[in-house]
Amino acid sequence: MSSVGLSRVDHPRPHPHPHPHQHPRAESDDDSDSRDEDEDEDEGWSDAAEEDIDNDEEETPEVISLLDDRVFPDVVSMLLHCRERHGFDFLGVRQRLQLDFHGCVQLVNFIRQRVHEGLPVTEDISWPDINHDQYLKPVLDDDAVILGLFDLPEVKPAGVAVSQGGDNAVIVEDLLKRNSELQGELTRVKARFDNYRVAVQKTLDERWGDVDPAEQPAESATKVRGKQNEAEKEEDESKYYWESYAGADIHEEMLKDTVRTDAYRDFIYNNKHLFAGKTVLDIGCGTGILSMFCARAGASRVFAVDASAIISKAQENVFHNGLSSVITCVSGRIEDVVLPVDEVDVIVSEWMGYCLLFEAMLPSVLWARNRYLKPGGLLVPSHANLWLAPVADPQYVADNVTFWRDVYGFDMRSMQAGIYDDARVLRWSSSTQNENSSDGSEGDDDGIAGSPIAFKLLDLYQTTTEDLSFTAPFASSIARDVDALDGFLIWFDIFFSPSLRGSSGSTNTAISLTSAAGPWACADPQNRVAFTTGPHGAPTHWKQGLLLAKPERGPKEPAGGRSKPGPETTDAADKEKPTTTALKKGYQVKGDITFSVPEDHARGLSVKVSWNDKREQTWALR
Repeated sequence: MSSVGLSRVDHPRPHPHPHPHQHPRAESDDDSDSRDEDEDEDEGWSDAAEEDIDNDEEETPEVISLLDDRVFPDVVSMLLHCRERHGFDFLGVRQRLQLDFHGCVQLVNFIRQRVHEGLPVTEDISWPDINHDQYLKPVLDDDAVILGLFDLPEVKPAGVAVSQGGDNAVIVEDLLKRNSELQGELTRVKARFDNYRVAVQKTLDERWGDVDPAEQPAESATKVRGKQNEAEKEEDESKYYWESYAGADIHEEMLKDTVRTDAYRDFIYNNKHLFAGKTVLDIGCGTGILSMFCARAGASRVFAVDASAIISKAQENVFHNGLSSVITCVSGRIEDVVLPVDEVDVIVSEWMGYCLLFEAMLPSVLWARNRYLKPGGLLVPSHANLWLAPVADPQYVADNVTFWRDVYGFDMRSMQAGIYDDARVLRWSSSTQNENSSDGSEGDDDGIAGSPIAFKLLDLYQTTTEDLSFTAPFASSIARDVDALDGFLIWFDIFFSPSLRGSSGSTNTAISLTSAAGPWACADPQNRVAFTTGPHGAPTHWKQGLLLAKPERGPKEPAGGRSKPGPETTDAADKEKPTTTALKKGYQVKGDITFSVPEDHARGLSVKVSWNDKREQTWALR
């Protein structure tokens, strides 16, 4: 073991350089009082604010060496100096003693106390030497080394063999690389802070009238540069979207959706070999749960990206779970941020919205796939398909539509206006469901009137943004006699395939348009995971989308059945009575379904269905 014999080094307590989170007192109380009397209140406040900003900018944390009085900009450089100059390998001692964070704090303070007393420091330190409460108290006030412990890599388990020289060299090399990345990030943060300071000063100048009116047009012209030019031209339509994900309630709902969260966890943990040592990109990370799953599965690096303010909570969650050395949280849209890597091995994202494509998050995932996913990389999830089924539930119509015609004896038909225009998101539980049904399958009196039909498959390795606006055919056989077709129900299935994307672009999976989540996953339960959001599966927060059909109007020939009067609509100008067409078992409801993005709502969804006898209707999901 090497030893370090040093002359006494008295570390100042406190160090004359202030801690970066402390503001040094710039002047005495008397001076401050005098200044208040000489300057007006507004100028004093403005000058003080500017001075605080300057102090914050100029102060940088200084890391004092454990073994001499050298000062370094970061802990990594300091530890490398101690190893090369003094022959003391801090990381090696930490690894040998299997120290956690508190143990590292004790080790740091033990070393500083020895150096303070002029005693030698050797690598043969034992746990009993440092396991004392006195070493939990910092020897050096505001010791930046202790703060920097969070940047060190995790300790390897005791059973893992660690070579004395080579492995530590790799660790140091990784640390230096990580340090370089952090320095780059710090530079970017400082640049943003400079912009923020300029904006604050400009706001103050404008508020107190310090801007020359003649200068204002020129200043306005300088605003539109680079990417800001785009932002100035039109308001971001997605602002409300990011804001809606800033609070805790929506994330609590999603985390408590065990169908959703368990599926991601099970796929990641059951396929750890696909994540071990890999670089992972988590798009729309939210609370960071998927990123933490990946880190626990052995990922070497995870970039968690989110444009919502929830990213700050994700960063805290990562820190509290000891995963800061693996997970880097990045604030912003994936299209706008710049990752410190050229490619990633895995992209994981929970991008699905109501009726699958509402909120339009999938295009961001596809953009990241094209930009960052390496050849042979993995997408989690990998596939999705959309399903449709005709529904017939006269009791639901009575409770939600014709209800307004007699509300405690009053006609409130005005409340029916637009009732057929919007898609409804709900958990389908038919009012007429037969409680004695043996298996709840389609065809029983559960409101599902016909066979479910898959009408769109998305292979995320191949899908383009243009593919998300489409028209697809469908045909469903009526499973029982019904008095009327009341509308259609839409849901989706999600598939997690462990098959990596091949170099040629094929996914080599057995997922087809008509694949159903349950049977597909059961074919290989150890590796495959899938779930459905359909009415016969476990409930999810996505529920289903109900497209409520307008009643037919005027006399009409029966379609495999009979015609009879139906509930009136709100159109007073239409003098024809609405009618309903009874459908017989075996009758085919067929037509086309179209998904598109409304021109006035970039994150909305428009669904149009045309079916038998030239009936056509469009629903909006906003």
